[in-house]
Amino acid sequence: MITRSVATVDSLTWQEQLANSIRDPKQLLKLLELDSSLLDGALKAHQDFSLRVPLPYLQRIAKGDPHDPLLRQVLPLGNELLAAPGYSEDPLDELSSNPIPGLVHKYHGRVLLIVSPNCAINCRYCFRRHFPYQDNKPGRHEWQQALNYIANDSSISEVIYSGGDPLATSDKQLQWLTEQIAQIDHVQRLRVHTRLPIVIPDRVTKRCIQWLTSTRLKPSMVIHSNHPNELDTAVANALGQLKQAGVTLLNQTVLLSGINDSLPVLQRLSERLFDVGVLPYYLHQLDRINGAAHFEVSDPQAKQLISELMAILPGYLVPKLVREIPDAQHKVPLL
Repeated sequence: MITRSVATVDSLTWQEQLANSIRDPKQLLKLLELDSSLLDGALKAHQDFSLRVPLPYLQRIAKGDPHDPLLRQVLPLGNELLAAPGYSEDPLDELSSNPIPGLVHKYHGRVLLIVSPNCAINCRYCFRRHFPYQDNKPGRHEWQQALNYIANDSSISEVIYSGGDPLATSDKQLQWLTEQIAQIDHVQRLRVHTRLPIVIPDRVTKRCIQWLTSTRLKPSMVIHSNHPNELDTAVANALGQLKQAGVTLLNQTVLLSGINDSLPVLQRLSERLFDVGVLPYYLHQLDRINGAAHFEVSDPQAKQLISELMAILPGYLVPKLVREIPDAQHKVPLL
């Protein structure tokens, strides 16, 4: 693991940890003692979709191992620049469901708010790596348009915070937005989709828990962990605080070739999630975004993995294997 002092990281606020993220491929390779032959491809892919790795996540990556499953999620590679049939810049056709800035309305009964254009970590398979965030950065006035949209549609019972990563936004802004949504009578649930408690567990602060749990809305949080090595003690402690506060915790995993496409890894991930108070929710087939084709796992292999997982784990530890398809009214089960 990285020798950078844990005490040094612990002395930083979550905002400072975010600001001090590794953004230079050359620095990343040097810190991880990786072969310099990776640099040329990393620099080229970095120009298309930038590198970003926060320090707490960096500490969990093994030195000298180019196949480390956490490293492979964040290291730019030259093959990201290769065109692949069936891959595009908007594989879920989200732009057609983006009626006003900051709001995506695809499914009945729930809307998604692009609360932040930023992430704490740039995952190389990100399906929004080409999303026009510059057109979806509402200020207070524009947020009022989104709030009016929600208030005028009584079928909407759940609001989902997304991004980017919604927890990359300040607690002050999130508290204001949550309080505004809580004033809309027909909205009953608030869901937060985030990777920040995984990559910077210090993001789970008292203020964060306060805005998440202090209104009448029923809160849930869908975290995003792809490998059991991501779930260290600090992450477990952060998730424990959320669970103790009454937040329902679920996990989404993306099935990724060379990272978690094996039965032992998926089994350990489900069991470790349950240990830290999180239920497996979805196992997603890859969204076919340009640059991510090398991560794809075939549907037959994915179905076989889930069948094998069902044979060795109780049902509540087996995530649903799904794919998101444009124009579908829900995520499509594959098994």
